[in-house]
Amino acid sequence: MSQSRNGFSARSVVASTLLGAKPPVLPVRVLVRSAGLFGIAEGTVRVALSRMVAAGELTQDDDGPYRLTGHLLERQVRQEAGRRPRLRRWSGRWTTAVVVATGRAAADRAALRSRLARQRMGELREGVWLRPDNLAVPADDECLWGAWRPDADPVALARSLWDVDGWAADADVLRTRLAGWTADAGLAAGFVLSADVLRHFNADPLLPAELLPPSWPGDGLRADYEAFDAEFLRVWRSFMG
Repeated sequence: MSQSRNGFSARSVVASTLLGAKPPVLPVRVLVRSAGLFGIAEGTVRVALSRMVAAGELTQDDDGPYRLTGHLLERQVRQEAGRRPRLRRWSGRWTTAVVVATGRAAADRAALRSRLARQRMGELREGVWLRPDNLAVPADDECLWGAWRPDADPVALARSLWDVDGWAADADVLRTRLAGWTADAGLAAGFVLSADVLRHFNADPLLPAELLPPSWPGDGLRADYEAFDAEFLRVWRSFMG
């Protein structure tokens, strides 16, 4: 069975389990039991582990535990940044990145767009990216970086770059789901819910308060998730023995 009844593949269960571990290192028996929650057979998990090692997503030393590496390890760093963001006071300026590299293949252009989006930059127009300077963004060599204080209304500018209302609405739904989860709901349901919340954190543009509506649910969602995560981990560790 390559796909679980919940739509999770063996790879996605392994990745999500390790993404939620600190440090992201776990023995194979834990990964197998996690996949078992979704009806995925041990043999299928072991095949997925071998493929993930070959793809540079995991490492394993001497038949020991598996460890995240490569882009999945980078994803965990971004995940933690969304869960516990380190923001600085907003000066009113915007960090800007203008793409200056030329003659690039389509795949290279798409990769750059993905990198900038993952850094929570918003695309104003093709080749022009920006965000409030309340968050440190590592410079990309394919861009010319600078600072800008636009004449336009900054709230309207932020809304043109990110779906602020949509993120807030989805966050409210997730808060309701978090409030409704208990151990009786089962580990599989909690696993899916945790993955959904962490994915939503990755989509948070992490805007300064000055650009957000008064009822912004970001801090509330993070507080709710911390409480949920503590209980979920307690139940999960008990199950894992």
